[in-house]
Amino acid sequence: MAKATLYYVHDPMCSWCWGYRPTWDMLQQQLQREFAEQLAVTYLVGGLAPDSSEPMPESMQQMLEQTWRNINEKLSTEFNHDFWRNCKPRRSTYPACRATLVARQYGQEQAMVNAIQHAYYLHAQNPSDVEVLSTLAGALGMNAEQFKLQLLSEQTEQQLHKEIHFARKLPIQGFPSLVLVANNHAYPITLDYQHWQTSLADIKAVLAKV
Repeated sequence: MAKATLYYVHDPMCSWCWGYRPTWDMLQQQLQREFAEQLAVTYLVGGLAPDSSEPMPESMQQMLEQTWRNINEKLSTEFNHDFWRNCKPRRSTYPACRATLVARQYGQEQAMVNAIQHAYYLHAQNPSDVEVLSTLAGALGMNAEQFKLQLLSEQTEQQLHKEIHFARKLPIQGFPSLVLVANNHAYPITLDYQHWQTSLADIKAVLAKV
């Protein structure tokens, strides 16, 4: 049987993805232990918000900051609210998505997602800014100037839109989502923010029948 693929559909600036992070890490570790030979795990950026140079409306800033509070209340996820006072927020996550695609070429995709989330949610930096992203790339050992060129390239732009198009054809319910593709069929996997065992049970059930 061909190896099945578990797609993790996300956006590096999606606050619920940040909230899900500890559970997702645990699930990945368990999958590696149990299904390393049967299952490949692949990240897909879904593209939450297109490029924009416009300041985020005050009403949206308040709504998103309240979302952070809600996630903290439900999941105990840490957020640094200085972001809303120290940065100039824009509703623009495509630059961060592109950064993960470029980092993928260097085997640093998950490290870049982690760096973006920490910069955004813990250190009050704005990953909508190319300079922030290239600095993060440099800290991960990539050439910051080369990274910036790739980030802004037409090739990366085409890759982003191709990936977003593919992600949106999958049976997802927003971000984050899990979809298991086996034998050319896509199975939505239950995503539980607090219990990785819920998703694992779904994955086991699908693998058992394919």
